Amino acid sequence: MNMHAQPQRTLAETGLIDAFGERLSLLPGDGAVMVKRDDAIEAIKHGLPTRRVESWHYTDLRRLLTSVPAFEAGAVAKALAPVLEGSAVLPVLNGVSQAKLPEVEGVTVQRLSEKLTDGSAAPGLDPYGDDDAIGALNTAFVADGYFVDIADGTQLERPIELQNLQAGGQSHVRLLARIGAGAKAIIVERQTGVGDEALVSSVIQLVVGDGAEVTWLIVQEQPDTATHLAQFKAHIGKDAKLTLFVMNAGGKLVRQEVVVRTTGEGADFKLRGINLLAGDTHTDTTMVLDHAVPHTTSTEVIRNVVTGKARGVFQGRINVHQYAQKTNAKMACNTLLLSDDGEFSTKPELEIFADDVVCGHGATVTEIDHDHLFYLMARGIDEKSARGLLVKAFVAEVIEELDDEALVEALEERLDGWFSTHG
Repeated sequence: MNMHAQPQRTLAETGLIDAFGERLSLLPGDGAVMVKRDDAIEAIKHGLPTRRVESWHYTDLRRLLTSVPAFEAGAVAKALAPVLEGSAVLPVLNGVSQAKLPEVEGVTVQRLSEKLTDGSAAPGLDPYGDDDAIGALNTAFVADGYFVDIADGTQLERPIELQNLQAGGQSHVRLLARIGAGAKAIIVERQTGVGDEALVSSVIQLVVGDGAEVTWLIVQEQPDTATHLAQFKAHIGKDAKLTLFVMNAGGKLVRQEVVVRTTGEGADFKLRGINLLAGDTHTDTTMVLDHAVPHTTSTEVIRNVVTGKARGVFQGRINVHQYAQKTNAKMACNTLLLSDDGEFSTKPELEIFADDVVCGHGATVTEIDHDHLFYLMARGIDEKSARGLLVKAFVAEVIEELDDEALVEALEERLDGWFSTHG
């Protein structure tokens, strides 16, 4: 958080502080949880982060978040058909989890409001650093969500879809998941809504057990008036594999944080991301990856398409601890600018304290290759269609890395939908 003295609070800061006072009596939690909430709102009182805070340098939240909507008690959100047909859907509708849920063998689901009430969720409410503005906001206001526990050795026959759906106003949700040792699962995290004006915070806390294999897909399609502040935090155990795929295709102001730590030797992390940016959106993807033990691997590939007056950010920092010998880590961010008014800022970082590692990073920003465009047009394809084919090929290359035909088809369908609107 920005600890510099603020001469005068902004409308957004004042709105958040006032909303906390109004909502406090309605928020679940025992004494330990309420202490965490009080600490969180105190952090907000010090001021939302500005460019002076290094991790928020490209996303001046104090300036960009100009106001916050009120809570809409009467707002109604409805569960959606899942991204992957046949998925077990766990919806959180306008910040409230549902009591009646589908049964999945090997999976236990508990409403987060219960874990807040009995205090068992309190240890996970601590921020991960002084600049954890999203964690503070969510801790202060979160009232519900789910805890999903997948038993050791479970091989899920169908995906689980966690839907966070808002219908306007404020919505603050936290989703906890534990993937047992040797388990295998596909989990879709759906972030969307229909509200004209919305402020959404979402925090995911994932523990991947030893030898487990998880594919986690984030699909963010908020309306172009919404502010979406999200955080994905994960610990990866011994010989476990986590593939995280992030698709940002909506929202007015978006920040998606990814905070991952390898905790067991042989852990493997893959991040694949697509940012589809149009209009005047500001979308920030920020990753912090800690290789904390020896013999771990990671690869991160981010592809960005920028049109209109959109602004995008990718910050990726890989920390290789002194004990983490034999780390193999690679990171790349590639951006396609389709507009003279669009912007994209990228900041890849490596901080290495071990001496026996293979690490690298790279970043590119380019326009459509005119030779490729000429090649397609020379074969009878009109210019608009040719440009669309080249742009989609640039992005689809990352999607096709997923080792699941249904996932690839579902994402490509969404890709086509975005291009039909913004192409």
